[in-house]
Amino acid sequence: MLSKEEKKEAISKFKERKTPLGIYAVRCASTGEVWVGASRNLDASRNSVMFSLRLGLHREPSLQREWNAHGESAFSYEILEKLDEDVIPMAIKDLLAEKKKHWLSRLNAHGLL
Repeated sequence: MLSKEEKKEAISKFKERKTPLGIYAVRCASTGEVWVGASRNLDASRNSVMFSLRLGLHREPSLQREWNAHGESAFSYEILEKLDEDVIPMAIKDLLAEKKKHWLSRLNAHGLL
């Protein structure tokens, strides 16, 4: 069991950690289709995408249709690009939009919100 001081230190480290920013893709191996999204937290995005698909509630109808047709085993989540940790906070939104546009074009992909 952790001491009170160890708990405080663990909580502090958790709060200080940087969340990975970047661009991700969801791929369907059965059809070759790809959907690309941008996120301020790639770890949370993965959980959110998969959770909403499993519930049948994803906001992108084309992705949900393919998921329903081919099943979870046909899909993969991959990180395409991470932004540097030292990106100026005010530039994050524009940089993510620019990177997403690049990957959409490069992969001939569908966009995700």
